[in-house]
Formats: sequence, structure tokens, C-alpha cells
Amino acid sequence: MTELSIKRLASGGVITTYHCVSRCGHCLYNCGPHRSKNYLDAALADSIFRRIAQLGCRSVHIGGGEPLLNPQKLTVVLAAARNAGVGIDYVETNSAWFVDPEAAEDVLAQLQASGLRTLLVSISPFHNAYIPFARVRGVIDTCRRLGITVFPWVNAFVRDLDRLGDRKTHTMAEFEAAFGPDYLKGIPDRYWIHLGGRALDTFRPVYPLHSVEHILKRSPLSCARALGDTTHFHIDLYGDYIPGLCSGLAIAMDDLGRPLDAKKYPLLTSLATSGIRGLYELASQTCGYTPRREAYLNHCDLCTDIRHFLVYADRERFPELAPKGFYPGPENTPSAASRK
Repeated sequence: MTELSIKRLASGGVITTYHCVSRCGHCLYNCGPHRSKNYLDAALADSIFRRIAQLGCRSVHIGGGEPLLNPQKLTVVLAAARNAGVGIDYVETNSAWFVDPEAAEDVLAQLQASGLRTLLVSISPFHNAYIPFARVRGVIDTCRRLGITVFPWVNAFVRDLDRLGDRKTHTMAEFEAAFGPDYLKGIPDRYWIHLGGRALDTFRPVYPLHSVEHILKRSPLSCARALGDTTHFHIDLYGDYIPGLCSGLAIAMDDLGRPLDAKKYPLLTSLATSGIRGLYELASQTCGYTPRREAYLNHCDLCTDIRHFLVYADRERFPELAPKGFYPGPENTPSAASRK
């Protein structure tokens, strides 16, 4: 049996909240206005940053959701990082909070005093579906006045957004009307997008699909390398480590640094040992899983479908399926329990 162990952390980030005003079509973590407004608190932030430092990582980025929806709590998180000796590479924002230059300057000046040096500003058609580009420009201009470095992600879309106009939002249909019917299909060629989370639903209609039999036959025999990759790790506001890019799977922060207990983490153990085949067999044999689609994008798409099924088939049996708010369903409402 292949053991999964996260012994050292290379480079990653801390998710302060899953709440966001947008439901971007590429969001790996299924963030949105439907998610809880819970935010990383001071005590847990301190524990997270100290654990990150213990495992060899000296700087991280801060993301969400949208971290700047609660700038006061963000200052607390920045202070916790500073106290633990962990640097902040950048803080991510979609600029939805921008109202006017004066208010933005007040917010950013406060964060700058708390240690903010670089702001990653999201620029894409997915964000523009909810946030006028004028707000993004307002944040960038404010950063420049204050001397905060701007990390535009990504500049390649500025020309497209300018052509459609920066005073209102635009649907993907408008982008396709302006730039051609393959516009959506070509976005991953212009910047990195992982086909997971909400991106599965977004790109499934435009990319080739494969039968379950094909995926089970052709997929890697083990997902251990992907699950154990710490070059872009995340720890969220509940103190859960997200293995690799596998959103919706969680490892308790205290279990990092040693081999995972197979009884506590049966799904992750199955994936690490025998890949999607093992997870498929486990779900089929123990919970009666059957695929709800005839074809999927890839083994990550099938894996996500299996995990959606398991959450509601036997949710208490698999606590590693977290946070539950990642998995849409009747119980996942904004007023549900904290781990929603």
C-alpha cells in the first residue's frame, strides 16, 4: 500500500474564506456568494503559519474567496503571518469591493501598514462576468498611488476587456460574439487553469469527453504524486490542508508531517495507492456508486463526480470530503453549519 505523507511544504497559500461575490466559471474551490462568510480567525491563523514554517515554507500568498471583503480580519491574518516569521508573497483580490478611490485608499493603506506589499489583481473574462473592469482599474491605480506592487493576473485579457468596455460586466456569450465562437475553448491556452472545481462544468461542453471505461483504463495507476505535490499547496480557514490541486479533499493540519492513517483517510489512501480505479471500486462496492454521466473530461472529472456522490451517500463515513460547501446539494446553504 502506498503511503501518502506531506513532509515538507514548498510554496502555497492560505485560504481566508470561501465567500465571494462572484461565481467565476474557472474557480477551483467553488467559491461564491452561496458560501459561508466565515473568515480565518486569529488563533487558527497563528497555528497555520507556525505549522507552515515548521514544514519548511517561509512565505505564502493569501487568497479566497475574496480576502478583501473583510479587510479588518485580513489585517489580523497578516499580523499572524508576521508574528510566525512567514512572509506574504501577495494577497489576491478580484476588486469587487472597490467603490471609489478614497475608500479604496483607506482600505489599502491600512493593509499596507499591516504588511501588504503586493496585491494580485485578477483580470479575466470569468471575473468580468461579475465585476466591471473599471473597478479593477480603480484598485490598480490606488495601489500605484500608495506604492503597493501590482501583480496583474493576467494582463493578456486587458485588450479584450477594453474592447467590450470597462463600465459594465460582460457574459461569455458577449466575448464569443466579439472574438469568435472558440473564445472560451481557447482561454486555457492563454493562462493556466486547472480543470477542477467549477471549471469542470464550464469546459465540459467545449472539450472532448471520454467514456468511464476509457478513463479507468488510461489513467495513472496512482495519484500519489499529484496528491503529494506541495509546489502550490493551500491550507484553508478550517485548518485543513488541500492535497495537491484536489479541491474538496482535506487533510487535518495536525496530520501533516507523517504518513496518513488509512482508516482516517480511506479515500486519499485509495487514490494514492491505486488512483481513480481504486476510488471507483471503493465507491461502487461500498456505497453503490454509478456514474451519472456517460463521459467525462478526465480522471479528475470522474473523481469529483464520485466524491459528490459519496458526500451524500454516507457523509459521516468520509470526513476527508471537506469542506462540505464545495459539494453543491440541498444541505449546502449559507446558513448551514460552519464547515459548510
